[in-house]
Amino acid sequence: MSRTTRLSSTLVRVAAVSGVAALTLTACGPGAGSGSGSPSSGSGSGAVKVGLITKTDTNPFFVKMKEGAEQAAKENGAQLSTAAGKFDGDNAGQVTAIENMVAAGVKGILITPSDSKAIVPAIEKARAKGVLVIALDTPTDPQSAVDALFATDNLKAGELIGEYAKAAMKGKTAKIAALDLAPGVSVGVQRHDGFLKGFGAAEKDVVCAQDTGGDQAKGQTAMENCLQKEPDINVVYTINEPAALGAYTALKAKGREKDVLIVSVDGGCTGTQAVKDGKIAATSQQYPLKMAAEGVKAVVTFAKDGKKASGYTDTGVTLISDKAQGGVDSKDTGYGLENCWG
Repeated sequence: MSRTTRLSSTLVRVAAVSGVAALTLTACGPGAGSGSGSPSSGSGSGAVKVGLITKTDTNPFFVKMKEGAEQAAKENGAQLSTAAGKFDGDNAGQVTAIENMVAAGVKGILITPSDSKAIVPAIEKARAKGVLVIALDTPTDPQSAVDALFATDNLKAGELIGEYAKAAMKGKTAKIAALDLAPGVSVGVQRHDGFLKGFGAAEKDVVCAQDTGGDQAKGQTAMENCLQKEPDINVVYTINEPAALGAYTALKAKGREKDVLIVSVDGGCTGTQAVKDGKIAATSQQYPLKMAAEGVKAVVTFAKDGKKASGYTDTGVTLISDKAQGGVDSKDTGYGLENCWG
């Protein structure tokens, strides 16, 4: 899989263009951000209308994804409208956003599904009306429910940190805690399974598993619960860096932060700095700007010549660590901070 193509993390938000009528997207509400639901770029009524629906617009990953979409819309003369769930897992909000965007005449919708299965009927209705639907970051279940997927290879991202953790343990018996995402979300399953595959472990080797929703506070609580259940945990897999930092806080409170290996996925600037600071041993960096930009360009191409994007496009993943392990390909935090987001 290619890991070399990425967009600069210095892309900035594009200001909303005045005079473009706003879409009312009821998926947005308290906690979703005041910018959601409004066209954010475009050159007038003749511009190709593109919709972006993220899980939330408070998570830095999705903030950066929105920035990438805004910049690409500006560069390609498209009109971008955005919406987000009120929380990670707000399927009903995403369904409403799809319906409103279709009614507003978008040519294509880019979506990071909060629930990979439950969102499928709404996507099918949109596609039946001629709307191109592309999943970003998180696959639908089945993946064929959308026209295309632009995403990190999440199984590979998990494998990389699994291989790293295995090498870093240097033959010591591992007692693994898994701080997962939530049921029904394919990205969480893929990262979890990839970690076990890379580590050469099985579910029976996980002494504690807790769902965190990718939230730092919940990650801390989950780690506290796991330490109560199994005080000798020495390897912690986390779904993302906020959960990893929550785990670190819980471990530090117990005086265990130096002897427990934490690995994660994301590559945000805060998480990458945590790797540099020694709080996280390694993380798999992904590139949300590229996902969104490629998605916008695909919708514009579809509008202009009818050519539909299809299949899976890998947007790259790189293992970041300052403590390289033999046989595991990685780059240091200097590279990670140059290419991070958030």
